[in-house]
Amino acid sequence: MKSAIEQRQIQLAQMEIEKYRSIVESDPYRLSYHLMPPVGLMNDPNGFIHWNGVYHVFYQWMPFKTGHGAKFWGHYTSCDLVHWKLEPVALAPSEWFDKNGCYSGSAVDNHGLLTLFYTGNVKDEDGNRHTYQCMAVSENGIDFVKKGVVVTLPDGYTAHFRDPKVWKKDDDWYMIVGAQSESLDGKAVLFRSKNLTQWEYLGAIAGGKQKQLGEFGYMWECPDLFELDGQDVLIVCPQGLKAKGMHYQNVYQAGYFVGRLNYETAEFVHGSFTELDRGFEFYAPQTTLDAKGRRLLIAWMGVPDQDEEKHPTIQQRWIHALTLPRELRLIDGKLHQVPVEELQKLRKNEIAYTNVTVANEEISLEGISGNVIELKFDIHQLEGMIEMQIRNNARLIYHHDERVLTLERKSFVNGLTEKRQCRLEHLLSLHIFLDTSSIEVFVNGGEEVFTARLFPYPSNHSIVIAANGKCIFDITKWNL
Repeated sequence: MKSAIEQRQIQLAQMEIEKYRSIVESDPYRLSYHLMPPVGLMNDPNGFIHWNGVYHVFYQWMPFKTGHGAKFWGHYTSCDLVHWKLEPVALAPSEWFDKNGCYSGSAVDNHGLLTLFYTGNVKDEDGNRHTYQCMAVSENGIDFVKKGVVVTLPDGYTAHFRDPKVWKKDDDWYMIVGAQSESLDGKAVLFRSKNLTQWEYLGAIAGGKQKQLGEFGYMWECPDLFELDGQDVLIVCPQGLKAKGMHYQNVYQAGYFVGRLNYETAEFVHGSFTELDRGFEFYAPQTTLDAKGRRLLIAWMGVPDQDEEKHPTIQQRWIHALTLPRELRLIDGKLHQVPVEELQKLRKNEIAYTNVTVANEEISLEGISGNVIELKFDIHQLEGMIEMQIRNNARLIYHHDERVLTLERKSFVNGLTEKRQCRLEHLLSLHIFLDTSSIEVFVNGGEEVFTARLFPYPSNHSIVIAANGKCIFDITKWNL
């Protein structure tokens, strides 16, 4: 049973939802088919799991303001990854080990019990941080009871030690935690357990100034390790990487290493770091394996410390959202992301054009517009440059000769044009999900992805296609 303090915290959060419901829901930038907080601030997805036929997504939540603070775990469920139900709050900061926040973590099925692991954040009287890896359990997937601390801080690390991801391999459980060493290098740290309550420290499997990396950030957040197509993939969010050409343009990064983990020696032999998303807002991705055998990913459509206080939704008492769920595939050593096929259930009012030619001109096609749409754009021939202008707020531009794909948008901070780019040998297709205030672009079947928040004039639904040269393409649009 939840403690009286936790019950009171949850009651106060529910009162906040009711107090501001009409203000939040009247926002024209409220998204149509993405997960958002009912009020306040949402950040990392947590505990993403397919359990007893139901998908669960928990999330970091601050109900009382649109800034960060002592986080709760909010909770959504779905039977199809498309239609989601807001569930009661799963966890609230309340106990000695989590009184300043129930930070990010994961979920597993332990003999029928839905079991959560999370970081308890504590600040003492002098403002010093203490962190504990904690556990909570539920029989019905809705009501959770905290079981307390299962892992304390090992020697050699600062209190920036958080975001446990737990999984089972053979007869053992494993936990990977994002960490900062006492030398201020980001690390991914591995533990092993037979029973989920007693954990053996195995060491850092990867990190800055280890065998395969030089300096690589001062903190690694939100680690996730899984097997895909016979290889091990480690997703991490390094903080402190400096921009390098088109890479590392956001304040903090989210990406992965592909390699092989030796579970006995806790050694991870891996390749280079690759960014997962080339857009403006993408962080803290988490994956799960569902009953169909798919490795699914969902992420926060935001980045910490990146102009969060300037988002226009703040005046409506809410901020941030999660990305669409995506299926991961490993192709030639690179992760590809594709929107889950269930999203096709949202499609209606299809409009399609085939073999459209644009040559040194710009065109608008009747019916190809909207603010809550899915768009597929398949190129048959391209000479020169092609661009798509979206709601007079964003542009996708591909220069065939330069082999560069660019997403431009009008900054919600100062209205100036800003961009994110990647090198791309050929542009074959764009698969675009446009929501009232977001865009997700899957390039060449998920070879690259751009995720961003957009805040155009709500009444502007225009889409314009232009070519400097010649482009022949098919285009299909659905309302969602």
